[in-house]
Order: sequence, then C-alpha cells, then structure tokens
Amino acid sequence: MSENNVIHSVQLLIDGQLRDASDGKTFERISPIDGSVASVAAAATLDDVDAAIESAHQAFLIWSKLSPTERRLRLLKAADLMDAKTAEFIQLGIQEAGSTATWYGFNVHLAANMLREAAAMTTQMDGSIIPSDVPGNLALGVRVPCGVIVGIAPWNAPVILATRALAMPLACGNTVVLKASEACPAVHQLIGQVLHEAGVGAGVVNVVTHAAADAPQVVERLIAHPLVKRINFTGSTHVGKIIAEHAAKYLKPVLLELGGKAPVVVLDKADLDEAVNGVVFGAFFNQGQICMSTERVLVDERIANEFIERLLLKTKTIQAGNPTDQQFPLGVLESVRAAERAKALLEDAQAQGAALPLGIQIDGTVMQPTVVVDVTPQMRIYAEETFAPICTVQRFQTEAEAVALANDSEFGLSAAVYSQDLAQALAIAKQIESGICHINGATVHDEAQMPFGGVKQSGYGRFGSKVSVAEFTELRWMTIQTSPRHYPI
Repeated sequence: MSENNVIHSVQLLIDGQLRDASDGKTFERISPIDGSVASVAAAATLDDVDAAIESAHQAFLIWSKLSPTERRLRLLKAADLMDAKTAEFIQLGIQEAGSTATWYGFNVHLAANMLREAAAMTTQMDGSIIPSDVPGNLALGVRVPCGVIVGIAPWNAPVILATRALAMPLACGNTVVLKASEACPAVHQLIGQVLHEAGVGAGVVNVVTHAAADAPQVVERLIAHPLVKRINFTGSTHVGKIIAEHAAKYLKPVLLELGGKAPVVVLDKADLDEAVNGVVFGAFFNQGQICMSTERVLVDERIANEFIERLLLKTKTIQAGNPTDQQFPLGVLESVRAAERAKALLEDAQAQGAALPLGIQIDGTVMQPTVVVDVTPQMRIYAEETFAPICTVQRFQTEAEAVALANDSEFGLSAAVYSQDLAQALAIAKQIESGICHINGATVHDEAQMPFGGVKQSGYGRFGSKVSVAEFTELRWMTIQTSPRHYPI
C-alpha cells in the first residue's frame, strides 16, 4: 500500500444529501500505483439516476430564477472553496488516477478559474433586437436556460474536465447531473460537495457514481430521461459516438470533446530548443494522457537529425515512477491495460521498421517516455491515439507535405507550429485542420476563457466562457406588439 493511502468511501450526491445506492451496492477503484483499493463508491441504480434528474429538475425551478449576481456570488464562493481543498484533491487524484501532485494542483487551479470565469458570464446571457416587418412589433432573440444538463467527465484531467462540465451550465441558469468517472469517483464527488458547500442549493449539482459494468444503462437513462435537456461529454471518440447516437435517438443536443492525435510541425526556421521543450511537455506531461497531448512531431528533414538528437537528450531527463515520490516528474499510467496497449503499439511499430532509440520501458503501470522515429502509415501508431508518454517523429521535405501529414488523421483537436518566421508559421497553422492551434507553444494549453473543442473525429461544439453560452441556453424568439395590428381576417 502506498504512503498515506486511505480507502475513501464515496456516496451519491442527490438533492444535497450524501446517500448510498438504493440497493446498497458498491464498486472499488483500484489504485494504479500499487494495486490497493483507492476508493469504494456507491454503484448507482437506475432509480438513483432518476432521483438525481428529478432533484435537478426541482432545483432548476429555483436556481434559474435567481438573479445573475446571486448565481455569480455562489460560483465565486465555490471557486474559493475549491482552491482551499487543493491538498485534498491532490491526495485523491494521486491515489485514484496515478499522476503527480503538480498535475492535480494545476487541475484545481484551472478548475477554480473556470468557476470564476463562469461567474463573470452570468450577466452575459444577452440577446438581440431583430428588425420586424410588422408595424409596431418589437422582436427579440432571448437566451434562456435549458433545464437539466447532464455532464459526463473522464478521469485524466479529473478536476478540470468535471468542473468544465458544470460551470457554464450553472452560470446559464441550468442545473446539472454529473456522471462521475468510475476511475475517479472520489475526485468527482468532491467537486459536487464543493458546489454544495458553497450554497448553490440542494439539487443544483448532483453526482452519480456507478460501476463500470453499469455504464451503458446508466448513460442511456441519463440521456433518455425526458427532464434532461442537453448533454456534454468529454472522453474517447468511441464512447462519444455512442453518446451521440443515444442523443440523436432522443433528439437531445450534445456537446462532444473527444480524442486527439495532435501534430507539431517543426519548420526549418524553428528555435530547436523551444520546439524540443514544447514537444517534451506536450507529449509526456501527465504521462501523455491528455486529449491535447503531442502525438506526432513533423520536422523538416534539413533540421531533423539535430532536432531528434536534442529531443532524445531531453526525454532521457524525464522519469516516470510512484507519484508520491517527488523525484519523478511523471507518475504512472491509469491502468495496466493502458500500459499493455501502449506496449502493443510500440512493438507493432518496431516490427515494421520504426526506430525506438529509447526502447520500451514498461513495468506494470510505470512507463518511461519514449520516442518513435520514422513511422509509416502501415503502423498502428500512425493513426491510433496512444494516450501514453509516446511521441512519433516523421520527416518532411516541403511545407505542403508538412500540412498534408498534419491533416492525415481522423482527429482534429489541437496542433502546434514552430518557426521564428511568424508569417511562415501562420500560413501553415491556417491550413491545419484542428479546433486549436498554437504557434511556438505546446499543444497542451488550456485557459478558462478560451474556445475549446475540435473538428473531425475530435467532436463538435465548444466549451469555454461566452462561446459556450449557445451550448447551454435556448434561443427564444419573443415579440411585443406595441400598436394595434392588422390581420387579413
């Protein structure tokens, strides 16, 4: 058992009350660090799911009528409480998901800022006056809350992504049912407790935890329930498609932020040290388990050898290990299954001729970062998201080839271009098919106020401040007739 490991008991949060599952069943989250039990959580039944939704619906009748300033004050209080619980979030995150204190500390920092940004948006649900051809008719486009929103969040950035799933929906006047990840139920339940302690009100935020085997029926009930009006999901493209299919069946709008295979284009005029630093951070931070993680490095062949040499030297200085030991800047992978999949991808590439100058170093869930040089389309790793501390390197001869390689992916979330010639970099960036692109910066970059989302198989819709108002409100057309109106009959 790892140092300071405590088994956490996780209950459902429904209508402001912590409660066991209605049938008393639980499930265990096994720590990826040492195989010990990290948490024991309530395994929600469908009756529990219904209760959470109905609670959110009743709370909506109150929360949606609060003044924007009152909603703002409660969200700001929640942000401060979240910051105050940073140490608790870090402890839970390390035990349940296996990354480092640095990663979970950043999670709390950004998540608290998301609540603050959402608080600032409560007065920004503006509409428009629309010219009407009818004399004396004042026509308005008015943004109104939708009702109950379901948020489905993953384990890899547990505080950020679960908070993002509820912050702007709450600011817009909706109430939320958060479906916690079975890989970090304690972290996600703590987010609900923070909002409740901040006084948002009973039922405004409900948290449902469930066993992995129950996920399909729990998710379908969350989407199918007639009181649920919209859904947002962050996770894999495979599961995102299932969510979208269910949502389409019930005609529910859904916001999807899915997988990625982020390319970094390193042009001949790049600052190589800056490019290497950005690639190493983007590829290996949080063990590469970020949707924006750098997966593909595309480098001009004129500088490729020097770039690869510097990249390997830098990578050798980054070590993975037990996250409770501060000497390791990287923690462990989420599960042995994730490690086995990463190993299979690397072995397939190696068997088909790719070079792995740093080899394959995997021990249980501990995986050392590695680089795969000169991959080809025949290799699985060329197209599949690795979600591990791996980056591949390909060489290109022309800028047109660089763009073609960058776009040769079903994904389109984040990307980056390195060049000290900003006109050159911008010209390339404009041609890359992605929802996000950074020039001379890492692919891993998030801020609360930025429009966040992808294209192609990386999903659709946008999280982030004012751009997400449209995702979490209904636009109503309303008119006021200010003078007698003529009718033809």
